[in-house]
Amino acid sequence: MEKTTSRRAATRSPVALARKALEVARRAIPAYSSKYSKHDFTQHQMLAILALAQFLKTDDRGIVAYLEDWSDLREALGLARDKLPHPTTVLRARQRLAKRGALRACSARSSEMLANRG
Repeated sequence: MEKTTSRRAATRSPVALARKALEVARRAIPAYSSKYSKHDFTQHQMLAILALAQFLKTDDRGIVAYLEDWSDLREALGLARDKLPHPTTVLRARQRLAKRGALRACSARSSEMLANRG
């Protein structure tokens, strides 16, 4: 019986994770949920912020605090220091993306990208 091993992509860098999460989100979901969206933040940015929150094991307020402190993270996500999401915005993005199946779509897209890589 043949044994198959799957390679799991791993990183210890929050900036690298943010870049990869943005790339995956751009391939999997539209930038805005509606043409009437406020256009302050894209769904890609919000999904990457949610991935970072999970990676850093923090809550919505914690991830916003990290974004305030880390200019490299803001730059990787395309955020300005004076325009950061409120923790409630992060919470609502999580609820909206989960309800619409965007989290599953991104998961499938990232698995597909890893499979095609090697």
